[in-house]
Amino acid sequence: MVLRSCCKFGPVSVLFRLGYVALLLLCVTHLRCARAENKTVVQKYAEFDVTYNDTVTSDNQTIYAFNHTVSRNKTEGVRVTVDVLSEGAESSPILFVVRQKQAVLSFQVPLILRGLYQRKYPYAHVGRTLCQPPTRTLSETQYFFVDVSTLSNLGTHYQLRISRVDSFTLHTDKKFSFTASPSQPQYFKYVFPDGVDTAIVKVNSEMTFPCSVMSIQDIQCPVYDLDNNVAFIGMYQTMTKTAAITVQRKDFPSNSFYVVVVVKTEDEACGGPLRFYPLRPDELIDAGNRSKTLDVVVSPAISSDVYVMGMLFCLGIFLSFYLLTFLVACVENKRMHRRREGLLNPADMSPAETGKPGVTPVSPYEYGSFADNGSTLSSEAITDSIASDANYGYMERSLESVTGRSRQESLSSIEEDDYDTLADIDSDKNIVRTKKYLCVSDLARKDKRVLSKKYQIYFWNIATIGVFYALPVIQLVITYQTVVNVTGNQDICYYNFLCAHPLGNLSAFNNILSNLGYVMLGLLFLLIVLQRDIIHSRALDRNDLNALECGIPKHFGLFYAMGTALMMEGLLSACYHVCPNYTNFQFDTSFMYMIAGLCVLKLYQKRHPDINASAYTAYACLAAVIFFSVLGVVFGKGNMVFWIIFSVLHILATMLLSTQLYYMGRWRLDSGILRRIVYVIYTDCIRQCSGPMYIDRMVLLVMGNIVNWSLAAYGLLKTPNDFASYLLAIAICNLLLYFAFYIIMKLRSGERIQCMAMVCILFTAVVWGFALFFFFQGLSTWQKTPAESREHNRDCIVLSFFDDHDIWHFLSSIAMFGSFLVLLTMDDDLDDVQRDKIFVF
Repeated sequence: MVLRSCCKFGPVSVLFRLGYVALLLLCVTHLRCARAENKTVVQKYAEFDVTYNDTVTSDNQTIYAFNHTVSRNKTEGVRVTVDVLSEGAESSPILFVVRQKQAVLSFQVPLILRGLYQRKYPYAHVGRTLCQPPTRTLSETQYFFVDVSTLSNLGTHYQLRISRVDSFTLHTDKKFSFTASPSQPQYFKYVFPDGVDTAIVKVNSEMTFPCSVMSIQDIQCPVYDLDNNVAFIGMYQTMTKTAAITVQRKDFPSNSFYVVVVVKTEDEACGGPLRFYPLRPDELIDAGNRSKTLDVVVSPAISSDVYVMGMLFCLGIFLSFYLLTFLVACVENKRMHRRREGLLNPADMSPAETGKPGVTPVSPYEYGSFADNGSTLSSEAITDSIASDANYGYMERSLESVTGRSRQESLSSIEEDDYDTLADIDSDKNIVRTKKYLCVSDLARKDKRVLSKKYQIYFWNIATIGVFYALPVIQLVITYQTVVNVTGNQDICYYNFLCAHPLGNLSAFNNILSNLGYVMLGLLFLLIVLQRDIIHSRALDRNDLNALECGIPKHFGLFYAMGTALMMEGLLSACYHVCPNYTNFQFDTSFMYMIAGLCVLKLYQKRHPDINASAYTAYACLAAVIFFSVLGVVFGKGNMVFWIIFSVLHILATMLLSTQLYYMGRWRLDSGILRRIVYVIYTDCIRQCSGPMYIDRMVLLVMGNIVNWSLAAYGLLKTPNDFASYLLAIAICNLLLYFAFYIIMKLRSGERIQCMAMVCILFTAVVWGFALFFFFQGLSTWQKTPAESREHNRDCIVLSFFDDHDIWHFLSSIAMFGSFLVLLTMDDDLDDVQRDKIFVF
């Protein structure tokens, strides 16, 4: 304005205007001073537990003087209660200022608290507890003053009452009940008794709403006890019916702390319904009755001895598996030693060593539920056909075992493509793999060194994936834990707060420790596989015909990958439980997808070693699964477009995989695929109505499509919030379906399951049953708000240290280890059976 005036009126006019403004300011200051001189200040000596009714205007100010005796050995709270009785006080509220030693508390009445979208809620009844300054003497008299003032020209009537809070100090293991509201927060003091270094503060209520906040704050002034400032300091968490915070003595220099309970003005933070928007941003909304009755109890937490017992218990369980494995290995070693000694007797030699025909297992096609569709071939003709088809491959490998080993086996590089580029070999593939009845020898024609290198890539790839995946995960969860410790916001992580035992900077050490089983049992499985790998390599080195020509081909790369995946699952599950929430739940499930996929691949590889997927293809598919898992967590909740796209892709992937499995990979996805489909439908279904050529495979694939289409329909109709668990359920259902099919077909083929494998199957089934029981207890869920999740929290059940979810970790790690052992041992009965007599299914 001054610059504009200078430009328009010149220097003289500017000076005139500045003088006018200065004179005006002088007059206003004089009027204010005169008004202040005319303002009446009244000081009254007041007493506790007396209600004072008075009126205040802009012309008077009332000061109430109180004094009370403070003892160092006894802590009493002092509470100020104010009511405004006049209507229309929102436009000119009354200001109350409480001046005391080392602290000043001020608030207006009506008290205006803001909620979501800056909505305003007025409260005419206000109750505040005064901060208690410490005293150095045994007893002293302290004074404090309550100043009451307003700028309203009209008289505003109010009531003031100062009272003592006799139950201001909480006692260990003693429940105390109280009532709180947004304008009447409550807080209490707790002093650590001797011998107690950690305590757990529990606040409970029978009322779900209104939403509340429980905070733990150090003994200092001011105490932040309103909805708009309770999160400024200390630790806090929202609550509906329950809240629990574990407090350590080392975090509070005074060996004491305040337990603050505040009722929020709105319920959105606890999952309650949204209120209506105000018509204007400055509109006042009636908050209604938001009083809540609660009770608080402080109990000593576990001692260091319980920590030691919990760790020893965890180590003892899993070290016992190492001991049991060592004893079984000793017994098995003695049995193998006796067997080798018995081989010196020709009567005890295997068919592969004597050259005599062994006992051919009964073909599943000679009986059973799946008919041969009227085939005129007899069972003897079928058996002879299978044997003759495999004869060339058997002779070729036998000749190689005699002459080929004289060559250098460690040539520069052996690639699978070196054996697959000739047209006659491609033709041979089509002839062999499209036979109606296949034996393992038909699908074990490639050089074992090529396949060994091919499957070792699984192990090296998953080890590399694990390193690059785990490092940023560890960094991220450490950041999460740091944020929780610095901000005190315990709504960030979804713990079971009634059984969350801190250690150092970790808030729930027990949930992390219980994942040790995955790592230890994964390492144990790797050692078992390594032992079998060494024994098999030694048998190959001494040209053992059983190792060369009998049993399921031994390829251990996938087993190594499975053991590594189990160890990584333990590491990433521990990382997830550092701060469990919906943004990092994928850490807990990523390697579960890996384990399920590797188990399916291993089952398929047992009877199809030549045509199993390469490591690059398999991990690319698993990466796509994890990619959709992330998309589902971010966009899947209530997004119908996402669910439609995912369901369509799920069904298409199921159909493509079914075609790949049915035709053993001998089909092409090109521009002529539709023409070939129409031709097959016309010739096989319309013209001659012939049944499927591969009945067993067709039954498996039909069941698999039914299951997957049903899961896709369920996801599309229900749109579950937990997309990661839904995706994991799809993987597990397919794994169980294929495993059941494998066992049934194995028994139908006349094969048997040895005692060790049967024990592993029964033991694993029982453990899985108990594990799933504890898994579905649901101690917390990030699908709800943190306050709603805490309603599911429960106390520890084992050694006062482990909860239901920890037991799930124990049992599921044991069950996974047992499942791996089942895959490792289930075909041991075929070690002495020639591969041209082992059926493919």
